[in-house]
Amino acid sequence: MARTRSVYVCQNCGAESAKWLGKCNACGEWNTYVEQRIPRKISYAGQGESDTFTQPARLEEVEADRITRIDLKNGEFNRVLGGGIVPGSLILVGGEPGIGKSTLALQVALRLDKTTLYVSGEESPQQIKLRAERLGGGNGQCQIVAETNLQNIITHITQIRPQLLIIDSIQTLYSHEIESAPGTISQVRDCAARLLRVAKETHMPVMLIGHITKEGSIAGPKVLEHIVDTVLQFEGDSHHFYRILRASKNRFGSTAEIGVFEMTAAGLQEITNPSGLLINQHPPDLSGSAIAANVEGIRPILIEIQALVSSAVYGTPQRTSTGFDTRRLSMLLAVLEKRASFKLAAKDVFINIAGGLRVDDPAIDLAVIAAVLSSTVDIPIDPYTCFAGEVGLSGEIRPVNRIGQRLGEAAKLGMKRILMPAFNRKHLDPSRFSLKIIEVNRVQELPGYLFG
Repeated sequence: MARTRSVYVCQNCGAESAKWLGKCNACGEWNTYVEQRIPRKISYAGQGESDTFTQPARLEEVEADRITRIDLKNGEFNRVLGGGIVPGSLILVGGEPGIGKSTLALQVALRLDKTTLYVSGEESPQQIKLRAERLGGGNGQCQIVAETNLQNIITHITQIRPQLLIIDSIQTLYSHEIESAPGTISQVRDCAARLLRVAKETHMPVMLIGHITKEGSIAGPKVLEHIVDTVLQFEGDSHHFYRILRASKNRFGSTAEIGVFEMTAAGLQEITNPSGLLINQHPPDLSGSAIAANVEGIRPILIEIQALVSSAVYGTPQRTSTGFDTRRLSMLLAVLEKRASFKLAAKDVFINIAGGLRVDDPAIDLAVIAAVLSSTVDIPIDPYTCFAGEVGLSGEIRPVNRIGQRLGEAAKLGMKRILMPAFNRKHLDPSRFSLKIIEVNRVQELPGYLFG
């Protein structure tokens, strides 16, 4: 019989210890170690745990098979995955409650013309049926089962042999071989590892839906992200209509692509031209608003930057941003005060990216400063003007990448002029675009271009 051994596992980070510790040496949390009993497998001399033995081969002798991806009938989802789902891959989709994870997974199961097994550990088949009818129904190849026992799920996989498996969610599964509750580190790690083995052996893609912690990371925590092939994160405020699907890890494609969706009564609808929706939602005579030519992956998107500058009434000025890095905002305000002589030390400054988006592109620095200047002097910016440029600590406007795509998107949406770094002009043919290009070298030049 296989003997068992005791190990203490941190429920916060997954670190293991041979004895109980009051404080985890890996993450620093207190009282997080829980004893778990793990069966110890016995291997004899010359034998491993598997009957198969793989011989090493030279790299040039390895045959590279061409990957045939599965079309998910969803252009935005395919874009984020790199062109479709790869057979045998393990995909993890995380996000806040109510953001649309289960809705997206069920839409894929209903639209895909392949045998799909949808395993739900949180909802009954009747609840899933009601949601499927709201989403427009589906094909007869989608099968639903409410199950949380991993061994039973593997039995269903053996009998049905689906071409796609969806688990909603991985935190609800448990294996009777692990003596711990569902959702613990050991259960999540063991269930994910076994599903990965099943996916690789049967070439069946598996989509896992995962919960997130209060800090915004996927619960598991990192041990689950290391097991899977692709990690997708749903972003956006549940009170807004727009959702961003972003890949933080992708072994079969780029992590720079994003998918944009709109939450409607009929489910998540693809937005093929998000720029047109994100910049046409404000009156043109309001101050504190600027249009930024942003690039996500290889997709250019025009977004609206909103700023509010007011007198600090509580003594300490506030620096608050939604969708933009607060530390970078503090740096831009310091540059603006030092190089352009705008006194903002006693002002509250609030920045918001319209639509609930989160943007990391440094090329929106110029638009952020323009919105702050507009709110400070209470003069609106021309609604047909957009910005693209990174701001340095010396107040210089640094060049940005993919300037041609930014200009093309701006011209397509009716912009008449763009303020951009002078360096980018050297590598650009202005005659290709139907908008006026204004070169900006330093921050102190910006108020003259904006307000005359």
